[in-house]
Amino acid sequence: MTFHKYLGDSKMFEYDKHYRECQQQNKPFIKAKTNPLHKNYFVQIDLMTCNYELLKHELDHIQKLIETEIDYVKSKAKYDFHGFSIDKELAWFDGISSEHLDEFCNALYDLTQKNHS
Repeated sequence: MTFHKYLGDSKMFEYDKHYRECQQQNKPFIKAKTNPLHKNYFVQIDLMTCNYELLKHELDHIQKLIETEIDYVKSKAKYDFHGFSIDKELAWFDGISSEHLDEFCNALYDLTQKNHS
């Protein structure tokens, strides 16, 4: 079975199964779910499934990723970005556009693997 870097718009039991797989394989848990208020995505990355935390330069890189996404979302009048929070083990982003979801989630995953695999 192929490991998925992130899981999007799934049922709760699928998220639970993926969370356990992440724990077993020492990988970050990343999920994306459509926010019904604005139809953009709420993305969460949880590093409690693995034995590492984000390093300072990784946090800075994620900050740049999100700033780029905020600029993109704000440039489209019909979209609004609804906030984010980043720390060493957990981060969430509310308002990721569907156009950038796959690229954003893969970038989060790849960033965590670069220094921790």
